[in-house]
Amino acid sequence: MVLSKRERYIAITTAALLALLLMDRVVFTPLHENRAALEDRTQMALSRMEYAGVLMNRRKQVASRWRAMVEDGLKSNSAEAESAVMHAVHDWSQETGLSLSSLRPERTETKKEGLKEITFRASATGSMNAVGRFLWRLESSALPVRVLELQLGTRKEGTDDLSLQLRISALCLAEETQTATLAAKRNTEE
Repeated sequence: MVLSKRERYIAITTAALLALLLMDRVVFTPLHENRAALEDRTQMALSRMEYAGVLMNRRKQVASRWRAMVEDGLKSNSAEAESAVMHAVHDWSQETGLSLSSLRPERTETKKEGLKEITFRASATGSMNAVGRFLWRLESSALPVRVLELQLGTRKEGTDDLSLQLRISALCLAEETQTATLAAKRNTEE
């Protein structure tokens, strides 16, 4: 079977097109997909590396802030934290004109991520102004305290004589965190 010149051109062109299609399916498309996947992984690795660099740069800043927090308010054991909170609440109640009738720690300590949480119950009476200023002092304190529960009611209808029931929590370092903090302090001093 002898092909004419025209048929040979058609056969060669068809074979060339089939070869290009086969090369596209076998070589070019997988190569392009692999390159796109590699670029995505490269971008992800670069963003992770950038994030790690930011964390490394902030290490000293965070360590100094942690040290300041420990020195200013976060106590190293439950007894120190309990004493500091009780003295602070008494001082705040006197400064704001709130009459503190009871303040007692609850003997339940909860451990959270290397910290102990100590809770207190407080009862007080006073004006709306005194209650507001007391709560402001509590919330803006350098001590790591927060209000867990708050109940506010009037003692006499139509007067500015309120009763306040609070449940407050305070944080202190757990024993295993104390050793880690001391090690971190030594590392930042070096």
